[in-house]
Amino acid sequence: MTTTSRGRIDKRQAILEGAFAVFARQGYAQAGVQDIADAAGVAKPTVYNHMTDKATLFRNALEATARAVLNERLAALEPLADPGDDLRATLDDVAYRLLVSYTDERSCALRRLLYTEITTFPDALDLVKEHGPQRLNEALADRLARLTLAGRLRATHPDLAAEQFSSLLAGPLEARTQMGTRVIDDADLRTVARAAVRTFLRAWGPEQEG
Repeated sequence: MTTTSRGRIDKRQAILEGAFAVFARQGYAQAGVQDIADAAGVAKPTVYNHMTDKATLFRNALEATARAVLNERLAALEPLADPGDDLRATLDDVAYRLLVSYTDERSCALRRLLYTEITTFPDALDLVKEHGPQRLNEALADRLARLTLAGRLRATHPDLAAEQFSSLLAGPLEARTQMGTRVIDDADLRTVARAAVRTFLRAWGPEQEG
């Protein structure tokens, strides 16, 4: 890759990150392209060179952020590839890492933007769907299926098991954070994680976990 190509990719990334920050802070209608250029550290014409208009920029910023959030959550699943002797502790760690991702400012801002701009951009959900919960659950189901084959779980329906694991995290989190409007501390996140894992293992763990 040439230096010119690398520089163009870096500028595009800076524009998308700057755009998301401005849209999250001001909303689509109030956000100005100059504000976005300032946040990205580029000239206003550079924004238009990369994105034809503000609507295109909004869509691309949403999609790029959703992709980054998904990659972070997929990384949280990595300990399940080699969980060691203490599967419960590994699941606790994975659950906690997912909860941290669910509650970080970027994830919360993404949800707020989806909720508030859905009437202006009815295709917004489709834009982020490819990088949304379904992709995470598919990856989690794959990990659970492998653990089942190894005799570490009884997840005979790994897709369902993955869906339930995610729900055990998301449900209490929505209640405790009042749908993302209230910050909860690290201790609460760990409590939710441990409770979710205990319930999950009662349903899908090996016999001794019951």
